[in-house]
Amino acid sequence: MKARLLLALLLLTGLLGPAFAASPGEVVVGGLLREVNMQGLAGPSAKLAEFHGKPLIINVWASWCGPCQQEMASLERLSSRFGGKQFAIIGISTDDYPQAAQAALKKSGIKFRQFIDQQLVLENMLGAQHIPLTVLVNAQGKVLLKIYGTREWDDARSLDLISKTLQVKL
Repeated sequence: MKARLLLALLLLTGLLGPAFAASPGEVVVGGLLREVNMQGLAGPSAKLAEFHGKPLIINVWASWCGPCQQEMASLERLSSRFGGKQFAIIGISTDDYPQAAQAALKKSGIKFRQFIDQQLVLENMLGAQHIPLTVLVNAQGKVLLKIYGTREWDDARSLDLISKTLQVKL
């Protein structure tokens, strides 16, 4: 009973999530992201390769996901403070309807680049069986870390994690 409770706790906190590659074609930690076209949600469409050359933080979210909406403000503050300089930040909505995702972005005032994944290509590749999911990727497209669940992305603990993982000075 204790073992099951511990396993459930580890899964809920996101510490064990990366060990399970349950999505079709999931790129696990240590793997390289494949090239995909990303449909623009709040701006132009892009290829994932356009973000190579600089570390990348990818946040997978949905408009109906309360925890996703909770952490968006901290991601926006992180993007405003550091995004584009040492790393890029992008959001990937898994909403079925762009209008729902666009309304959520407008309501929250999010400005960093956003894309929508109606075909589940990115959701499967990133392993977003649970959201929110934030993926830290190096400049060559290698997945360094996957974090499931909410986080204050601009607090001292997260800044230290980002700095160490992406090897950037913040």
